[in-house]
Amino acid sequence: MRQLLEITSVPIEIEMRTSRAQLQYTRGTAELEISRDKKGLSIKSRPIQLNMDTFEMRQSIVPSAPRSIEQSAQKGRQAAYSATASLAQEGELYLKAKFGEDVQAQISKTAISEEMYSQPAMAFIPTEGPEIDWNPGEMNIRYEMDKLNFDWRINQTEFEFIPGDIEISVKQRAEVIVKYIGGPLYVPPSADPNYEPMDVKA
Repeated sequence: MRQLLEITSVPIEIEMRTSRAQLQYTRGTAELEISRDKKGLSIKSRPIQLNMDTFEMRQSIVPSAPRSIEQSAQKGRQAAYSATASLAQEGELYLKAKFGEDVQAQISKTAISEEMYSQPAMAFIPTEGPEIDWNPGEMNIRYEMDKLNFDWRINQTEFEFIPGDIEISVKQRAEVIVKYIGGPLYVPPSADPNYEPMDVKA
């Protein structure tokens, strides 16, 4: 008897793809900002300062009322002292005078000789000069170079972990193929052109 069926078995086909785990590095960005502080040249100068005090000089020319009163009082005391000394000297001459001696002529002679040798009543005006004082001049020169400021801004470096991946895909399913490989079937069998009747006698 001929084989009428052909049975074919097709196995399953599986495709598997894998990817490794990765650690990705993200580069940080850096920014630089530059600013300039301008300095330059600065000069500070102060000229000579002259201080002149003419108070005493003006008082010697035209004294004020309090100073005039003080000077007059001093001159009065000096005149009183001189008069007292002269009277005392004359009194001493009278006490020591001898009989017949001309005391008055001697007193007159003494007074004339004192006037001859006395200083003339001359005075230089002003009698006081001004008080002069001065402060020295000063000059300060300062030079400063410009200043550069660098401001770095750096972002933090980051790492990213990518886990591994397994991908499974079925490219061909498992199946059983049944194929009929025999000839055509005739009903009734006598319709087959190649039909040979069975020998029932045999």
